[in-house]
Amino acid sequence: MGAENSEQADAMLGELQRQAAGRLTVFLGAAPGVGKTYAMLNRAQELAKQQVDVLVGVVETHGRQDTQAMLKGLAIQPRKLVRYRGRQLEEMDLDALLARRPAIVLVDELAHRNAPGSRHERRWQDVMELLDAGIDVYTTINVQHLESLNDEVHQITGVRVSETVPDLVFERLRDIRLVDLPARELIERLNQGKIYLPEQATQALQAFFSPSNLTALRELAMQTVASHVDADLRESRAARGLTNAPIQRHVLVAIDGRGQSEYLVRAGGRVAERRGVPWSVVSVDTGYANSASAPELPALSERSQARQMELDRAFALARNLGAGTEMLYGHDVAQALLDAAAIRGARSIVIGRGRESFWHRIFNTTLIEQLLARGAHYELTIVGAPMLAQYKRRLRLAETGAQHTPGREALLVTTAVAGAIGVSLLAERLLGLTEYSIIFLLAVLLVASRTRMAAAVVTSVLCFLVYNFGFIEPRMTLHIDTARGMMTMVFFLAAALIAGRLASRLRMQVVALRAANAHATAMQNLGRQLAQAADLGQVIQAGATALQDTLKAQAWLQINAVNGPLSTYKELSEKDRHAAQWSRRHGLASGRYTDTLTSSPWWFLPIRVEHKLLGVVGLRMPSAMTRLPFEQRRLAESMVDDIAQAAIRTGLVAELESARVSAETERLRSALLSSVSHDLRSPLASMIGAADSLSSYGSQMDAQDRRSLLETIRLEGERLDRYIQNLLDMTMLGQDGLSLTREWIGIDELLGSAIRRLQRYIPQAKIESTMAIEQRLLHVHPALVEQALFNVMENAVKFSPPDTPIHVRVHPGQGDSPQVWIDIADRGPGIPEAERRKVFDMFYSVERGDRGQRGTGLGLAIVQGIVAAHMGKTEALPGADGMGTVIRICLPLTPVPEIDEPHQDASHEHPNHVHLA
Repeated sequence: MGAENSEQADAMLGELQRQAAGRLTVFLGAAPGVGKTYAMLNRAQELAKQQVDVLVGVVETHGRQDTQAMLKGLAIQPRKLVRYRGRQLEEMDLDALLARRPAIVLVDELAHRNAPGSRHERRWQDVMELLDAGIDVYTTINVQHLESLNDEVHQITGVRVSETVPDLVFERLRDIRLVDLPARELIERLNQGKIYLPEQATQALQAFFSPSNLTALRELAMQTVASHVDADLRESRAARGLTNAPIQRHVLVAIDGRGQSEYLVRAGGRVAERRGVPWSVVSVDTGYANSASAPELPALSERSQARQMELDRAFALARNLGAGTEMLYGHDVAQALLDAAAIRGARSIVIGRGRESFWHRIFNTTLIEQLLARGAHYELTIVGAPMLAQYKRRLRLAETGAQHTPGREALLVTTAVAGAIGVSLLAERLLGLTEYSIIFLLAVLLVASRTRMAAAVVTSVLCFLVYNFGFIEPRMTLHIDTARGMMTMVFFLAAALIAGRLASRLRMQVVALRAANAHATAMQNLGRQLAQAADLGQVIQAGATALQDTLKAQAWLQINAVNGPLSTYKELSEKDRHAAQWSRRHGLASGRYTDTLTSSPWWFLPIRVEHKLLGVVGLRMPSAMTRLPFEQRRLAESMVDDIAQAAIRTGLVAELESARVSAETERLRSALLSSVSHDLRSPLASMIGAADSLSSYGSQMDAQDRRSLLETIRLEGERLDRYIQNLLDMTMLGQDGLSLTREWIGIDELLGSAIRRLQRYIPQAKIESTMAIEQRLLHVHPALVEQALFNVMENAVKFSPPDTPIHVRVHPGQGDSPQVWIDIADRGPGIPEAERRKVFDMFYSVERGDRGQRGTGLGLAIVQGIVAAHMGKTEALPGADGMGTVIRICLPLTPVPEIDEPHQDASHEHPNHVHLA
């Protein structure tokens, strides 16, 4: 049930996406001249009569009067002029169509190749951009222009069509309409000159427009329409929750880059399309790594380079057709394919045949036999390429003409055999050895560890012959007298062949592992750098550095309008920036190595996570790299995906931090408003009440009552002033860049000033002070530190029992650097241990202890801010005998300069123990 619900949800999501974007209507024909353009214009006329906004983007009438007449009454967008080699070429004006935004655009000849210098190389790419912009498109195409049918059309007609359209364009179909004519009528139209000029018509009748060809093409067109109608039916049934017949979930196409890769890709695409399932194209690398992914390895041979180029073309074709691509690594090709099929949930494997060696066929160890033996649950589709014989001939010619790598191998084989002969002769003369087989085995191993298997086999045979001819009696002949000598030579040859094969296989595995390790190491280094990035700027810097170091290319990134590196951005030309903006806007690659805006030397890739576009990355490869190998492309895309994930992560972190700060700000705002509404109302009410009493009954009061009311106004006014001053102090401490105007002042002077100020406010307060420190000067801001002492003592007096003094003790602190501790102890109920750190937070209140329920709750928060500004700290400790609380202020002690000694006046000779009533 879960899978069915998922399939239904996917179908409904696909239906919604198709409704949101522009929809494509295709008029499909089997050949030119069947009337596709006429049928499209006829439908446009019907829509125009229904007041639908229809605009002609480009229509090719080829001089046909009846088709030209169908354009009357339709709005036509003028074409854009493109200069190319001194000529003016007319092309569809894509930007004007996007700006005009009609309901429907008519675009003829979907497979057309645009003039050089256009935004896109092919017209179908222009159509895709119109669809992405939400504009419906009507277009025409012949069946021979479909990419997946290219080989079949070539087999039917003998003509290889160069202008093709990938089948992924048909995924945007709203409707497909078959425009058909019988072969006889089409040939009559051709003879009448309604399709080509007379001389061209004669050539066409002899080649493409033969009755047999047209009949076969008509059947292909009908099959194409039927397959897409069937796909629409399956999707609509799935969207409504209706079940379909079970289908295979995935098709895996295996290619090897040896002459039929593109043919296999097209064949596999047709199989997947008929079944309506996703598909993948893979290739297994058994040893020779790509030089792009392992730059420290030797350059590939011409044969390997040709194979790699074929794989690159096949993978690019597969991506255009909508398939996933991957390069696999492993010595066992069959097992690698079966593992890949199991991971993808594939039940059908498409492979080619025809290149198996004679020995593989004799012993039934071909790839097909291995897959049949191991993959009992898989369906194998075996495809034979018609051009295989030609490929083999070209391969033999290429190997004959390629002398660089075989020549180096021949030199290595000759050197190894000659070296073995020399060492054997020296060992015989100097050491008197009589057994030399191990020396020749070492030569075989040396060659096998540095070259391929074929060279190791040649070395084994040569060493066998040399050993037999020169070191087995009778010497200088291949004759062997004894049976023992014969067995020795047979075992030597077998050991040499086995050792050579094992060494060659080990080398290929090491090379493959080195290539895979290079990829993994690059991804690991990038992940480590991105993990340390705390914000988007650091992500961009880390990503650019990793891309430049790994790919040996110049890199530039733009994520959420943040550029980096800026020096690289300044090097981008106007056309480079246009290509980057196009990739950012459409989520597709552009520039070099693509078919879009190819004039730019940069390769631009979109940075995206699922359907969310974040930015774009530009890579400028060395100019000598004319093609981009598959491994380097895959590595770049993987690194860009990781950069996108890191950008999303930093964005989420920033959003969470912003939300946390907003929540904290809102909490503080609410607490401040609550404090103002409750704690400031009491003194205001007292002041207003006293003033009203004086105003109304002042003449009737005696002098004592009037003085009492005036004293109430004064005390409550001072209380209100302290509340407001605390708020202003917190505002000042919360500002960045707070500068302290420090002065040298005595500790006892600060204490005396704070105590006198407190006694003016609370006359009944009693304070006992103890000074137990030699240096009595502090380098501080006097007013701020006095305020801190006042706040702590006020808090202590407020919660101590009446007539119970508070104790202030000044003594040297303990620590690595000199400091002074000022302990202010009360005799109140104390603070629970779990809440002692929280009492320094703004607006924090407890049911008992030093905060109580009166006041704004800013006193100790101000103390902490002032002390922290002096590089000190505050802490709450329990009382000496378990009663009350001790607030400790720790301030650093700075050595007193000699010039400051005259400031020490008689005030410093106060007794150590002072009682103030």
